[in-house]
Amino acid sequence: MYLGIDLGTSGVKAMLIDADQTVVGSASGREVETARRLAGWSEQDPADWIRATEEAIASLRAAHPAEFSAVRGIGLSGHMHGATLVDADDRVLRPCIMWNDTRSHREAAALDADPRFRKITGNIVFPGFTAPKLAWVKNNEPDVFAKVRWVLLPKDYLRLWLTGEHLSEMSDSAGTSWLDTGARKWSAELLAATDLEERQMPGLVEGTEPAGMLRPELSSKWGLGEGVVVAGGAGDNAASACGMGTVREGTAFVSLGTSGVLFAANASYLPNPESAVHAFCHALPNTWHQMGVILSATDALNWHSRVTGASAADLTKELGEALKAPSSVTFLPYLSGERTPHNDAAIRGAFLGLGHESGRPVLTQAVLEGVSFALRDNLEALKSAGTRLSRVTAIGGGSRSHYWLKSIATALNLPVDLPADGDFGAAFGAARLGLIAATGANPTEVLTAPATAETIEPEAALTAAYEDAYQRYRRLYPAIRAAY
Repeated sequence: MYLGIDLGTSGVKAMLIDADQTVVGSASGREVETARRLAGWSEQDPADWIRATEEAIASLRAAHPAEFSAVRGIGLSGHMHGATLVDADDRVLRPCIMWNDTRSHREAAALDADPRFRKITGNIVFPGFTAPKLAWVKNNEPDVFAKVRWVLLPKDYLRLWLTGEHLSEMSDSAGTSWLDTGARKWSAELLAATDLEERQMPGLVEGTEPAGMLRPELSSKWGLGEGVVVAGGAGDNAASACGMGTVREGTAFVSLGTSGVLFAANASYLPNPESAVHAFCHALPNTWHQMGVILSATDALNWHSRVTGASAADLTKELGEALKAPSSVTFLPYLSGERTPHNDAAIRGAFLGLGHESGRPVLTQAVLEGVSFALRDNLEALKSAGTRLSRVTAIGGGSRSHYWLKSIATALNLPVDLPADGDFGAAFGAARLGLIAATGANPTEVLTAPATAETIEPEAALTAAYEDAYQRYRRLYPAIRAAY
């Protein structure tokens, strides 16, 4: 048996699979709270991650005691970029500064102005990345900065608790702005630019490799045998790609979660930072990926739900089944800034083109279209970075809305595949990595794609209307940016 642990933004999910990769069961811990003490801030207490993990494990053990006792490998996944700062005694020094925290936008701009960062990492230094967060801590909390012994990414703090090891892997570390992404190693030069040393970074392995053994105390507590291997694992998007089998050149998925992601696997390193596309290491050796990221996907619909007082499901139900042509109302989903393609932490969302006739369904339609057009921006950015896609697979909570998927397919003008019933997300991908690390199995033989249950084709009758609406959408960002 093999266990996947996914540390998500809102909670922890644990999944158990057998040697044939059949899902035996899954469980979640309590919701993890995010503190937003000031505008643009987003923090979590790492102790809450451990509590949520323990609860998820306890639930999974209670439901499947015999199967759980046979666990031989564990894989980890987690939200990326978070700065978890630990002292020489492995004590957390302050709350983790999260991926969607934009307080360090000035520090990010200063680092990005140093040409070495884009050249070595292949990426813009985004405010959400880890390096500018450490620069912010140095500038604003110098007493904390002076005590930093280890800088750990969120899932790697869980690894420290599980194994006692200070280790990370390539896919997650590529999102720090300290990794030499082509060479797959820390850059001492970039670390020095933020007054850090390589000794303060965790050791690096590939996501498919062993990265510690479960501590005897936890093995005993959970009723496991000795020698349980913990894999390197992956950042959440690379782990989802492992779950979806998106590991071969030309395969891609669109993820509709809190944030939105357009992810394409690459057989070679293809950086193009000017496009604001992320060029990261994949969880497999000698494999990379490109990724466009929007910061508010289902988050935009959830915001609309809170404002209107109707559930997200009821809002989308009001639209019916048939895809509608875009109205005069456009929604820009920049509720917490935007990454691809704008790299703009200050921009904020907007409805434009409102009239007396603009009722709730029109606004809901505009929200869904706004996210679809933001993903189209990502597709155009991937094209400029040398990647051409012929289809995508949809995952994430937002993929339950067929209306939204029709909108995305038409906005991208690409077929959107829905996988057969099953959970193929980050926890499943992490469990697969745990299987590979524990058994030495060939990664490409394990990380296969699920069967396709349904394909949603672009609505040919509406592609021209969607193209017109997208071009209007593109013109609005520079217009409101000038106003800001």
